[in-house]
Amino acid sequence: MSSCTFSLVSIKPSKQFMSQNSFSLSNIRLEVISVSSSSSIKLQKSHMRAELTIMAPTTKQSVVFPELTKPGIPFFDLRLQEVVKRQSQNTHTFHIEDQARRKPGFHPSFLEESYERCRCICEEYAKSFYLGTMLMTEERRKAIWAIYVWCRRTDELVDGPNAVYMSSEVLDRWEKRLQDIFDGRPYDVLDAALTDTIFKFPLDIKPFRDMIEGMRMDTRKFRYQNFQELYLYCYYVAGTVGLMSVPIMGTSPESLISVKRIYDSALYLGIGNQLTNILRDVGEDAMRGRVYLPQDELAQFGLSDKDIFSRKVTERWREFMKEQITRARFYFNLAEEGASQLDKASRWPVFTIFQVWSSLLLYRNILDAIEENDYDNFTKRAYVGRTKKLLMLPLAYTRSLSTPTINFHCEQVA
Repeated sequence: MSSCTFSLVSIKPSKQFMSQNSFSLSNIRLEVISVSSSSSIKLQKSHMRAELTIMAPTTKQSVVFPELTKPGIPFFDLRLQEVVKRQSQNTHTFHIEDQARRKPGFHPSFLEESYERCRCICEEYAKSFYLGTMLMTEERRKAIWAIYVWCRRTDELVDGPNAVYMSSEVLDRWEKRLQDIFDGRPYDVLDAALTDTIFKFPLDIKPFRDMIEGMRMDTRKFRYQNFQELYLYCYYVAGTVGLMSVPIMGTSPESLISVKRIYDSALYLGIGNQLTNILRDVGEDAMRGRVYLPQDELAQFGLSDKDIFSRKVTERWREFMKEQITRARFYFNLAEEGASQLDKASRWPVFTIFQVWSSLLLYRNILDAIEENDYDNFTKRAYVGRTKKLLMLPLAYTRSLSTPTINFHCEQVA
């Protein structure tokens, strides 16, 4: 269930994370102080430190279940600051610093065919997403098509019809082929579109390599002991897409918020999308012997793999799912917060904000559908019909033009 969304080898949580339940949000550090019936955030701007008190929603059920790990952002040194720094350069400076790259000399008609094939694939397999790209400028939508096709082909290595032939050697060859794409030596006509895109926009290779690492995880890891492990997987297969997209969407040099904050919003949207995919596909993944749910949190609710494979919706399962949905919405709220500020402060083009809002609305509706199915994601697939998707587009466009609001209270402390 790699299912990259449009949506390092072994990295261990720091000792501080393990001992203090601390999380990192952009440049702000969150520390879970205690659990109470209220929620408050206190921000000290001098040290960019925040203290957070959270309470999980109480339920009226007669059975009392243990509380899950609170929604938070695990701290991993994914070295994303380097990606942000490199991708924030203008394209000319970026390529001067990377002398290994050779500018491809493609014939215009060949490039036209390359992008047209990417367009057809995007239109066929991601219809709603494709409609959104039509609001972009020609150069940007072509670039997004090229990235989408590469991500889809990467995902198909593990989840496609030829996945039975998957091996570590196949992924090694695919990563070498990626390096050739970045060096101006595409293997085929679809690769050529990405090579051309790389020379038009300051794209760093790391998010692409990290996505391949996510595919490696899918070939050798079928259980996730805790949310920290699951978060890392979600970053690899979906959060990376957000990092790839930011240079294409573009940011204003007059932005009033940090570029890192913009990347955070894109990353959190990808994480939320992948968590939603996981919750939607529990039944399908179980049929393949895969469980993409934190094992320790299942145990807290008295659940195990056996309960998932039995495909029975119990009261314990419903309560567990409520907490998992809350977590996914937590990441969507973070992405929405960033999108709202981007609308005003970062001054991204309207179509960029539209794309973010479209994704937010679509995936939130999938979570709503799981609830409407009484949390039966074993035998029922939560989906949003085509008509409803189309009806979301005007709402997404309206949201992209609306005045932003800040969803949390900040208190400056001397």
